[in-house]
Amino acid sequence: MIRTASIMRSLLLAGLLAATPAMAQDDSAATLDQLLEQVRTKTLADQGQLQQREAEFANAVSEQANLLAQAKARRDALEKRGSELEGRFDTNKREIDTRQQTLDDKLGALKELFGIFQQTSGDLQGIFFDSPTSAQYPDRTEFLEAFAKKMSRASEISTIDEIERLWFELQREMTETGKIARFNAPVLLADGSQANREVIRVGVFDVVSADPAKYLSWRGETQSLAELKRQPGGDTLNRLDDYASSSDPVARLDLDPTGGSLLERLVEAPGLGDRIEQGGLVGYVILALGAVALLVALERLIALSIIGAKVATQRRNIDSPQTGNPLGRVLMAYHENKGVNAETLEMKLGEAVLKELPSLNRFLTFLKIIAVAAPLLGLLGTVTGMINTFQAITLFGTGDPKTMAGGISQALVTTVQGLCVAIPTVFLHSICSTRAKAVVHMLQEQSAGLIAQYMEKGGRA
Repeated sequence: MIRTASIMRSLLLAGLLAATPAMAQDDSAATLDQLLEQVRTKTLADQGQLQQREAEFANAVSEQANLLAQAKARRDALEKRGSELEGRFDTNKREIDTRQQTLDDKLGALKELFGIFQQTSGDLQGIFFDSPTSAQYPDRTEFLEAFAKKMSRASEISTIDEIERLWFELQREMTETGKIARFNAPVLLADGSQANREVIRVGVFDVVSADPAKYLSWRGETQSLAELKRQPGGDTLNRLDDYASSSDPVARLDLDPTGGSLLERLVEAPGLGDRIEQGGLVGYVILALGAVALLVALERLIALSIIGAKVATQRRNIDSPQTGNPLGRVLMAYHENKGVNAETLEMKLGEAVLKELPSLNRFLTFLKIIAVAAPLLGLLGTVTGMINTFQAITLFGTGDPKTMAGGISQALVTTVQGLCVAIPTVFLHSICSTRAKAVVHMLQEQSAGLIAQYMEKGGRA
């Protein structure tokens, strides 16, 4: 009996621990009756929760059924609506086809005429796009764009007024090509600002501003007038100024027959300063050597000319030597050594002539060095430019020739600069050397004559 009670107590405790571990841990029963009461209370609570869950599930099933019914009803309504729209679409399509056929039958030959109008308006758009007359009549491009779009739609037909306007614009363009017109228009200046200027349009060839007198270019992509980045040189701008201020019916003006394209290319051609800049550092060195060579050659030419004139004057006055010229100093040496024998006098005169050689030949060797070094520096610039060209090819490939233009320009320009410095330097060196040799030859000739004269007068051998 005691063993049976112990077994039942163990089973109840095990069931309670298995069902409600949290309760068993939080509120442990002190007696067997308390444990039994706790188990009964938990069982009733679980039954209540189960009943509540069953009720909720039943309600959810009913609600889901209602939602399903509503979705099916909506689907049926949409399918019916879709069928009605498909039928209406087919009906409208048949109606459109019927009316289009009726329109084509009524148009007849007019359809081909409208096609010609469409093609003509498209061609005129391209002509007006590049024509400087658009600066005077800017509203016509808008009309042509609207007309071309309208003609591209088969459902619309151009009116008589639009057709007449198209003919009028075509006739006006033909007329304006032979006119010279003055009008005010916005001009994009070289510094990026915009100003309203009085411009003169010479047909479709040139557009110039009156004050100040400058050539303008018509930019079709922006439909605006702009000053050329660089104006033509020489007397072109002076003639343009005279033309702008002249009231004569006939006046001289430099005209570009290509409509400004040739003038833009001409003024964009690199000038002397641009060419020098393309030579880079090597080019500047070559030009610096050329400037030094020119200054040295001018100094030598002037000095040798003065010396030659003094020697020629001294040659006419041999009996009164002057120390301010080489021949005078040689004669002074002759007079100072009259008492010696002829051999000693010859050596003294030779020594006097040798003393004059450094001053006569001064800087001539330097000119020769520059004449030789300038082409070598040009070759150095050529090699440097080709290295830059190959580096550009390595980085950017050969797709864009402009990336290689810098190195090629340097290679060619430095070669030209080297030759332009070397060739004149060679001529200048030859001229200076010839004049120096002429003076030396005159000194040697006079020395030989003095020695011969000295020996004839009884000098000792």
